[in-house]
Amino acid sequence: MKIRRILATAVAAAVTTPVVFLSAAPAFADTKPTTSPSQKPTTTQDDPDEDMPSLEELRAAVALAQKEYDEAVLDLAKAKDDLKALDKADNPLKAAVTDAQRAADEAAAKKTAADEALAKAEKAVTELPADATDEQKKAAADAVTAAKTAADEAAAAKTAADEKLKKASTALADASVAASKVVGLAQKVKDAASEKLDAAKEELAFFEEIGEECEEDSAVKIALTGPKTVTAGEPAVFSLRVTNTSDQTLDSVHAFANALRLPAPGEEIDEETDFAKHIIPIEWSSDDVLEWTEFTEKFDSIEVGKLAKGASYDVKLRLTVDAKAEAGKGVIFGYSEYENNDGSCGVGEDYKDLNFDILAKGDKPKPKPTETATPTPAPTVTSGGNTQTTQQGGSSNTPVNGTLAATGANDTLPLGLAAAGAVALGAGALVVARRRKAGAQA
Repeated sequence: MKIRRILATAVAAAVTTPVVFLSAAPAFADTKPTTSPSQKPTTTQDDPDEDMPSLEELRAAVALAQKEYDEAVLDLAKAKDDLKALDKADNPLKAAVTDAQRAADEAAAKKTAADEALAKAEKAVTELPADATDEQKKAAADAVTAAKTAADEAAAAKTAADEKLKKASTALADASVAASKVVGLAQKVKDAASEKLDAAKEELAFFEEIGEECEEDSAVKIALTGPKTVTAGEPAVFSLRVTNTSDQTLDSVHAFANALRLPAPGEEIDEETDFAKHIIPIEWSSDDVLEWTEFTEKFDSIEVGKLAKGASYDVKLRLTVDAKAEAGKGVIFGYSEYENNDGSCGVGEDYKDLNFDILAKGDKPKPKPTETATPTPAPTVTSGGNTQTTQQGGSSNTPVNGTLAATGANDTLPLGLAAAGAVALGAGALVVARRRKAGAQA
């Protein structure tokens, strides 16, 4: 349904600017905003269905990301192989360095021998006897000349061999650097492809976890009662009853509850608002769960379980307003959902909320009778379908009926505050279709 996608878009906005729920709530009250014939729809007026990929598109995205990742893995492997290949003896660059090194070593040896021959020839000149003939002197001088020529040639040969070795070594080093850069780039491409693949898989898994939408129906009814006054720092107990009003047994029923402190008159709600301060912790217990149990992200609902036709399940809800809280107003609300083994499911259209006064610690409460829930109309969204907000533990199934409330404390349920507060607390993604419970169809 379009409403699911619209609220999903709204929640995405609330993650960065939760005030959008509070100051611009009417923008999400209708699936088809009205524009004049000449007015071009803005981005926020686009049909959210166009921005939400289908299951086929998500699967195609995963397939494409997998293909790109596989290619990146192959490219990285090839780049690493190319780098390793530079160290192999049969690599042309490596072979050139080996040959040049051999030639340089031979040239160095020849130069050493030539230098030694020159030194020996020069020593022979100095050791000529005093009575040496001219022929002997000339022979010694010629030997020095020949040895010097040979030494110069050996030096030149060594210089050339050393230069050739330097060039060959530089070529190999440059190739190694280039190959290393290719490996580095290939690694980055692989990492990016891996992140893209993980994101695509996560999107697909999220979509598949949500499953098909469940319609609102009256199969389960909620009743909520409790005190009209709650004192800060002192626990207050409310009662929640879930009733199966359908003509069959419901295989898996879940109930949800949340509580919030309403904004005080004149309290500014904007992007800087700490919504955590508005959340009131709730614990629950029942006849078969005697200990008070907190809502967590892992256990985010009250597992009613199987509920026979006409049967009811009673739950106690205990909330404690922070002891330092000032006097004001609060609200507690509850809702339910069900799923059957045959795959059918539903979200209760019966959404209950109950307002109460918060007294500062030490204040004396004014006597007020206990009252059944729904003192005010619940919010509605004109487009129909599932409209939901995240409850305390991170579940994603809050059916809503009614218009979204504006800022400030009043007697209506501020749905925007509830949604934005839950998102700001990181209680889990706001999913506007019910989540299939693991094993529900087993």
